[in-house]
Amino acid sequence: MDMVLSTNSWSRAEVLAIPDDGNRYELIDGELLVTPAPTGPHQRAVAALYDRVAPYVRAERVGYTCLAPADLDFRAEQVVQPDLFVAPLVDEREPIHWPEFGIPLLVVEVLSPSTAKQDRITKRRRYQRSGVETYWIVDLDARLVEVWKPADERPEIRAEQLEWRPGGAESKLVVDLPRLFREIWGERIEG
Repeated sequence: MDMVLSTNSWSRAEVLAIPDDGNRYELIDGELLVTPAPTGPHQRAVAALYDRVAPYVRAERVGYTCLAPADLDFRAEQVVQPDLFVAPLVDEREPIHWPEFGIPLLVVEVLSPSTAKQDRITKRRRYQRSGVETYWIVDLDARLVEVWKPADERPEIRAEQLEWRPGGAESKLVVDLPRLFREIWGERIEG
């Protein structure tokens, strides 16, 4: 269950000092979010998306694909741990240390009942304000992806095909969403 621990404003240093207890701690604009371990379908979705995004990012040489846990700060003293994200290259090389990761080109959050509000509102607003170029909210139950850009007031809803082409890429990534969701849910895939 995604929850706020207190009404006090937290600092990045305080959040990073919390002992590892298996939960994921994030700091969004002073608000501490705590998320327990994800479900099997959630992790299957993250893995399936990683399997599609990472080879594309490597082939196009536009960044580095990474998974949570992470300690991104978005250059704003946050502690953000997206399910999956693509960090831009740094001086034509992949970033190594968290401060080098900067503002991701792509952030992906997979919804669960306990995180939907935070992913759709709190985190989305922070990602938009921080300048994340593209934010995908993956709704497993609805079998769709919401695509957000920094200036969007409403998402683009994708149910059949998801496309992404960051700056510097020669081709675009195309994800067959019905096939992706069948894979995630362990359903038979024809052809």
